[in-house]
Amino acid sequence: MRVAILCSSPYSETGCAVSARLAQLGYVPVGALTLPSWDRSTLLRKLGQWGLRDSLHYAIAKLAPGKSTLRKQVLNPYLERALRHGDGVFRGLREVARTYGFPVVTCGDQNSPRAVAQLKQWSPDLAIFTGGNILRDQVLKVPRLGILNSHLALLPEIRGMSSPEWSLLCGVPLGITIHFMDSGIDTGPILLRREFAGAADCDSLADLRNRMIAEGIELIAEAVAGLDRGTIAPVPQAGREKDCQFFVMHEQLKAVATRRLKEGRLNSVAGRSDG
Repeated sequence: MRVAILCSSPYSETGCAVSARLAQLGYVPVGALTLPSWDRSTLLRKLGQWGLRDSLHYAIAKLAPGKSTLRKQVLNPYLERALRHGDGVFRGLREVARTYGFPVVTCGDQNSPRAVAQLKQWSPDLAIFTGGNILRDQVLKVPRLGILNSHLALLPEIRGMSSPEWSLLCGVPLGITIHFMDSGIDTGPILLRREFAGAADCDSLADLRNRMIAEGIELIAEAVAGLDRGTIAPVPQAGREKDCQFFVMHEQLKAVATRRLKEGRLNSVAGRSDG
């Protein structure tokens, strides 16, 4: 199984963790296509997601590791296992690539003719999307099987942005879906669809998201292995005619989602105590 990685930054923890985890399982990427370190859209998205303080901590940990402890070098602590290497952790995609022997190519746009040509040169059976541009048909059609994405919600119920938060707000069970990407927003055929069982251990929305990202990487690895062995097959999404796409959640609504997460946690603890 020839697998390529599409990444939002050479320092993306998710991109590094996916690449390292697949390589550990014997699926060394044939190549990784990444946006530049200082891609404007990625920086704005991370600032909105993490805030200025955590974004600065992240940059320092990746660019000046000597000033950080091992734990502080990883923003998402649940990725530490996949990122651990020797006495430290992989800080960037090129470190993973040097260890396992695959090329990393930087492009300004994953839909550009240069990016498409590079993907065609690698001739992947499958690509894994870990962040970046909204992909167009000319990219989606290059891998023989398609491009996989880990969506932090159950599909088709919750499509789009802020998906864990909208799941909480809409009363939809938290979950993760591994699906093939198509020209729609989270509308492609599904490979794996699992409810997330760890919400009771989460103390914040950020903690919830971090845990779900880590579990999503394990499900990506499971999906790649299943496709390679022929034990799983994509299933078209039901109910696609309903428009249920969500957008970035307002802070006031996030406060409601946080309250519901905490209420669910308290109820779970009370249930365990009663049992």
